[in-house]
Amino acid sequence: MTTFTSSIDYAALGDRLRAYRLGASLQAEDVAEKLGVSRAVVYRMEKGEIVKIETVERLAQLLGTSMASLMGVEVEYYANFLGFFERMRQLEQGADRIMAHFEPISLLLTSGDYLHYLRLMLLETLPQTATSQEDASAIGEKEIEQLVQILQERKTAFTQRRPGIVSLVGLRELERFVHTGLVGRLDLPAAVHKKRIAAARQEIARIADLMESEPMHVQIGLVDDAMPSSTFQVFQSANRSVLALSPFRLGELPNVRNGIATVTASPEAVRLYEEMIGRLWKAAYKGKAGADRLRELLARP
Repeated sequence: MTTFTSSIDYAALGDRLRAYRLGASLQAEDVAEKLGVSRAVVYRMEKGEIVKIETVERLAQLLGTSMASLMGVEVEYYANFLGFFERMRQLEQGADRIMAHFEPISLLLTSGDYLHYLRLMLLETLPQTATSQEDASAIGEKEIEQLVQILQERKTAFTQRRPGIVSLVGLRELERFVHTGLVGRLDLPAAVHKKRIAAARQEIARIADLMESEPMHVQIGLVDDAMPSSTFQVFQSANRSVLALSPFRLGELPNVRNGIATVTASPEAVRLYEEMIGRLWKAAYKGKAGADRLRELLARP
């Protein structure tokens, strides 16, 4: 008797379900109530338990996405930053190699102080006034704390697993970063702004040290050219490669309020980005040459 093997990756389906649920600001009990099941059933689905097709259809409608996106057949769209960064955390957990460009530098390579300053920057970006109650509740301190927790989990997992990372860093972005500092807005008191510039300079010095020391699992390329307007990561594993494109910024003047992020395993999309990464990497400053360029930047008045 032939054993049937499903082509559906239920573990990946569970990951997407959790990411979309977080993006929809729903608790597991909220989903359970809508579906008429227990909270335990929702958690089991998110851990990869087999889901009936009609349940997937209901979940997609509840979470504001398509059945194809939830199944991973097409592009996954994330209009909410929490859902997207949770999805990135999941993809990083299974990746053997990560190729990334985030402005101004990849979160995974930042210092232990960075998330402290990121939290402050995100709080500073909150609108001082809102036109409606809906605007006021769109993102607040609770959502910021959730994001920082997800990002901390990503950094911890990266340190423990040590997957290979190829990080492309734009020199022009760093030139702006060193003058702007780790700020959420530009009207901060002078003393605060001075401290945030010092924090930004420390992050650049850290990247210079990493470029010179060249840890086994870290490769950094300093690109003296215009970088893509959207940041990206390619997650490579033995089974497949996945591309994530993000409009969200976690550097100076961060943006997590507006934009649509996408995730896709389309071979064509992955190939095109891998080719672009290869082209940028070939022309980039690496090792001591890149470290010297960064230290020259820091030495400027």
